Amino acid sequence: MSWATQYIKKLLEGESVQFRPGGSSMVPKIKSGQLCTVEPIQEYDKLEKGDIVLCKVNGRQFLHLIRAIKEGRFQIANNKGFINGWVGPAQIFGKLTRVE
Repeated sequence: MSWATQYIKKLLEGESVQFRPGGSSMVPKIKSGQLCTVEPIQEYDKLEKGDIVLCKVNGRQFLHLIRAIKEGRFQIANNKGFINGWVGPAQIFGKLTRVE
């Protein structure tokens, strides 16, 4: 079980989740340990470049940016310029709505 598995399960059940992710890949947008609120995705066509999403890329779970959107697929990246890869809607589980 990876760090976000329990949160993904709740998001897929339609629940909002809160957690404190660790790491520095999203600084300054998210600092390690800040409380993040993530909401389930209602409409994938409303996602935009720059949104931060809880997703799975190549088997790894991330709270990262949508860097680009093309033909219904989303390019996921951290805030330091590293591109994780492209995913479809089935690999995006929630959208960040608040950082405290």
